[in-house]
Amino acid sequence: MRSMWTAASGMKAQQFNIDTISNNLANVNTTGYKTSRAEFKDLFYANMKRTNRVDDGGRPIHLEVGHGTMPVATKRTFTTGSFIHTEGPLDVALNGDGFFAIDLGDGNVRYTRDGSFKLSSEGTGGMLVTSEGYPVLEQGESTIEFDDNFRDIIIDERGYIFTKGADDDEATEVGRLRLVRFPNPEGLEILGGNLYKQSDSSGEPIEIEDNDTQTRVVQNYLESSNVQIVDEMVKMITAQRAYEINSKSITTSDEMLQIANNLKR
Repeated sequence: MRSMWTAASGMKAQQFNIDTISNNLANVNTTGYKTSRAEFKDLFYANMKRTNRVDDGGRPIHLEVGHGTMPVATKRTFTTGSFIHTEGPLDVALNGDGFFAIDLGDGNVRYTRDGSFKLSSEGTGGMLVTSEGYPVLEQGESTIEFDDNFRDIIIDERGYIFTKGADDDEATEVGRLRLVRFPNPEGLEILGGNLYKQSDSSGEPIEIEDNDTQTRVVQNYLESSNVQIVDEMVKMITAQRAYEINSKSITTSDEMLQIANNLKR
């Protein structure tokens, strides 16, 4: 029976939906995480009778039946999450769209919304890196290094980094964080580790200039995930019920086959 295979495709789709929801809930405390939503499309239709001209005695509508559904995409929502105050001078968040640029050390540049940066022991006074030790890039794609005599690190809303020594009254500029945005951020390839990779779908990175008012850097804060737990729980309940209904469709189809087999008795 066609209904058994159709319902089976619905169960597979809802299992994928639950997998996506579970990943969102698992990353509710991941810095800079962006929630995903599973999207589906219906499968091909069998046309049993086609329409004809009504004035020629034809049918006004088709007689057709579908063959179920399948996952087609996972849409990632890049709305800004809430900010958490950390008191850390190397913790920065992006208020608006955009990404930080990260060097993986092999010449490949990746992008992230996670601004929980650290100070490594490389260089004279240290280098700005991620939690995994990847260098953070400044404009011009060079790394950000500090002198050994600084006391305070100041990062303004445009991404400029300044240091101030113990005996200095004025701050010294070190560089500016490289900030970029993409024409289609949903097309970025997700690598894990809070990193994204440029793809053909995302388009080329566009540099965010210091006079851009749509994106601002906020020091001493981290961006939390934009996962809404209540919404995800509602989606989970809906997916569970849909999975249950599809399983009952298979059970009903099986009972109908059993009735048909018993007709000869």
